[in-house]
Amino acid sequence: MKREIQATQPVLADKESYIREISSIWDTKSMTNNGEKVKKFQKMLNDYIKCPNIDLVVNGHSALLLAIKAMQLEGEVITSPFTFVSTTNAIVQNGLTPVFGDIDESYNLDPKHIEELITDQTCAIITPHIFGIPCDVLAIERIAQKYNLKVIYDGAQAFGTRVGGKAIAHYGDATIFSFHAIKVFNSIEGGAIVYQEESLRRLFELYRNFGISYGESGNDVEVIGINAKMNEFQAAMGIVNLERLDNELNLRRNLANTYCECLKDIPGIDAYDYSQKIDYNYAYFPIKVTKEYGMTRDELWRRLKDRGIGTRKLYDKLTCDYSCYRNADYVRKTDYADHIKEIALDLPIYGTLSKDDVEYICETIKSMRG
Repeated sequence: MKREIQATQPVLADKESYIREISSIWDTKSMTNNGEKVKKFQKMLNDYIKCPNIDLVVNGHSALLLAIKAMQLEGEVITSPFTFVSTTNAIVQNGLTPVFGDIDESYNLDPKHIEELITDQTCAIITPHIFGIPCDVLAIERIAQKYNLKVIYDGAQAFGTRVGGKAIAHYGDATIFSFHAIKVFNSIEGGAIVYQEESLRRLFELYRNFGISYGESGNDVEVIGINAKMNEFQAAMGIVNLERLDNELNLRRNLANTYCECLKDIPGIDAYDYSQKIDYNYAYFPIKVTKEYGMTRDELWRRLKDRGIGTRKLYDKLTCDYSCYRNADYVRKTDYADHIKEIALDLPIYGTLSKDDVEYICETIKSMRG
């Protein structure tokens, strides 16, 4: 009988715990507009990542849109094309010009290429921590300080990752998170903006609620905002799931260690070289399928699928490859990113996956080598 292994699975809270958490919503009759669940969830996040300035929103893309808007940026921003399209979309939707830099072995924007892209129009670096693997935040910080640039990290995939013992949100001027269903940590849908300047708090409160301010003399609309409020049911899922996050991270860490051990002697299969100095969230487990393996990434993906093993080709297109961007005059060649998009494959990793499943996946990859 063929074993079926999904490419990914959501982390589902204990059903009874979630029901208990949402039951008070029927008493308060409050479902949105910064209710008690949202306030409770925000406080829990403050305590977990030790960053006082957090604003909760309906999803990760809204978080990035508002983080960029609040910084009041104009001109060019340096970014990575090896990411989910949300990163590039949010930049362009804010009227900014993306300048695509190449990536390095971490799959992230390579700091060595940033300075050559800086012009008198550059206002910021806006880039993801892809696969939950952090950028070289110290190198990027040095460059940003040298050229007086803002840094916004798209941490959609990086909640739970720590560098130097600190949550990844401690780096940069702002970091956004996505709490989408398939992330390591989810609130069904949802997102957060974590920022360093306390003065931005009121702007985020305005932008997430149509720009409306409330006063004794009546309501006003001070800025052109959007509806990005997190609702109580999302927050309740976040509350329940946050209590389980450390366990999920431990499970994923153990699975990643098993992957690394089982794959290390398979020619042509290169796992990421995880550093002992970083606490990863293991949101994804990317590998590179090189020529030594004997078949292409796409062939391996297809044959694993035929064997019931789901994997994902993340990202087989750069954001600048999509039809809405490919003819833009700001698109430039990124050699290594163009290479990686052809060979990167994401293997299954989630807490309900067993060690036996991981060993089976690795043995299957080994047995199919050309």
